[in-house]
Amino acid sequence: MDENKRPDTMERITTKALADAFIEKEVKKVRQQVGDKKVLLALSGGVDSSVVAALLIKAIGKQLVSVHVNHGLMRKGESEQVIEVFEKQLGANLVYVDATDRFLGLLAGVSEPERKRKIIGGEFIKVFDEEARKLSGIEFLAQGTIYPDILESDGVKAHHNVGGLPEDMQFELVEPIKLLYKDEVRVVGEALGLPHSMVYRQPFPGPGLGVRCLGAITRDRLEALREADAILREEFDGAGLNKTVWQYFIAVPDVKSVGVKDGKRYEGWPAIIRAVNTTDAMSATIEEIPYVLLHKITARITAEVNGINRVLYDLTPKPVGTIEWE
Repeated sequence: MDENKRPDTMERITTKALADAFIEKEVKKVRQQVGDKKVLLALSGGVDSSVVAALLIKAIGKQLVSVHVNHGLMRKGESEQVIEVFEKQLGANLVYVDATDRFLGLLAGVSEPERKRKIIGGEFIKVFDEEARKLSGIEFLAQGTIYPDILESDGVKAHHNVGGLPEDMQFELVEPIKLLYKDEVRVVGEALGLPHSMVYRQPFPGPGLGVRCLGAITRDRLEALREADAILREEFDGAGLNKTVWQYFIAVPDVKSVGVKDGKRYEGWPAIIRAVNTTDAMSATIEEIPYVLLHKITARITAEVNGINRVLYDLTPKPVGTIEWE
């Protein structure tokens, strides 16, 4: 039986009882697989890695070494939240690595989306390998792979956690949620006792803002993207749309247009709003956003974010468009 194929008989996890049964089963499997060895986990703070971290903490406690790499492509305030929730609240064995300059240096001048993903994913593995060499007893690498990652990794796009690992990688993989869809991961996360705000937090790709800062990444455009995205999230949260829209974010392309500011012409980038609903990430529909809110978001972004002079709204469902732009 293909261990990367979800069995036809597997019931969709929709209740706490089903989630508890799944957790109990996976905890036993992890303990059996890992024994008394240590496990290294890339803890991004996203839903998938957070649920894996909580599940593994339940299974093996301090044997889990969670490494949070700030690659400079995080959303505003994310690294601070990871440290607060996992280190201070959950007492996780957490290693924080600020690798911003390292990642952005490697990405300088790289515009091809697949190459960007491969660079980011490859460098993640190198960082973890370096961290692992500083520790003793690390034999396993845990990953937040979920089922849509496996289904989509066949020719659609490269995922940082499916394939692309170096052949001489010294870790055996631990992937406890790889057969779950995103909605199931959330149910499991709540059953594990994670904060509701974290479990229902926006999905975020492994390469982070690297796939939303379109084309070759520059620090000024990346910073404009980070600030515009924070405004979008703040306004959606304030309007209650965070409860009805599955994923919403800003993408900023490497193109400029003429605008007017303080009575003078100037060139700036457009900020593109993407807001979609889905249950399994395999298809997605467009959420209708009230024009009053769109006008407010536009006014704030163009006034508060340096370098942005237009705000656009992406109306394309999946298919034809993927959820991310890259």
